[in-house]
Amino acid sequence: MRKQMATVAPAIAMTVVSMVLTLAVVVMWLGSSMPWPIALVVGLGLDGGWLATLAYERRLAAQGDHNNAVTTVGWGFGLVATGVLVAHALGEESTGAWLAVSWLPIAAKALWLVHGLWERTALTPVALDAIRGIQQEARDEAAVARALLRAQAGTEETRLTAVTEAGARVARIQAETAERLSSAWSTLEAARQGEGTARALTCVTDRVTPGSQPRWELPVWGPYEPVRALENPPALSDAELDRIVTELRTSQTPPLSYRELSLRFRAAGHSASETRLRAAWRRVTATAS
Repeated sequence: MRKQMATVAPAIAMTVVSMVLTLAVVVMWLGSSMPWPIALVVGLGLDGGWLATLAYERRLAAQGDHNNAVTTVGWGFGLVATGVLVAHALGEESTGAWLAVSWLPIAAKALWLVHGLWERTALTPVALDAIRGIQQEARDEAAVARALLRAQAGTEETRLTAVTEAGARVARIQAETAERLSSAWSTLEAARQGEGTARALTCVTDRVTPGSQPRWELPVWGPYEPVRALENPPALSDAELDRIVTELRTSQTPPLSYRELSLRFRAAGHSASETRLRAAWRRVTATAS
């Protein structure tokens, strides 16, 4: 109701002022040439016609209807009232003052037009509450979606940070392990290549393999297959050992490596110490080369 009065009150006030001015001007203008009661009737007729047309137009607007003829007549009365005020202003000494108020009938008609537009677009309190609820719900959903996206982004950032730190830790550990393995391998290689190593091995293995030149080989890294233990394995002479090694080595092309030959040798049921088997491997490979 308050919003409605905000548009209808100025229109009513300006209409009343316009009708009073129009009536006063008509009485003053026609009073010199005819009795003032007749001039009063003319002024009231003009105002009454304008008021009746305005009331009819408002009634149609309240019913949701519109009539162009009524609207045209209403604007016609407004223009006539404005014309009367302008004509009176041109005949007075203070022309500017009267011209300043001559636009009031047209302004009043325009205010009623604005009020009509407001009525056609006005909504009930129930509809306004529903619209506010929908807007609030949309704002809530948008806020929840933004919070969810921020939480997901924070979680993903934390996960990526943890994965990156774990990867860096693993890389450091692998580098340290590789460095230690490289250092240990270098130590083993230096010991194998050293002159004192051969003499030490000769002192230990001279009684086992007389005349052999023992050489300490680095261990072979890789998978291995366990071989079943033999009970009372037959002892092999050097010649038999050389023959078996030769047959196993040349059993496929390209020839077997020492590790493969050793596995097949023991899988076949033969028995010999690692030192004798390696010595036989050297004799066979030296003869083949």
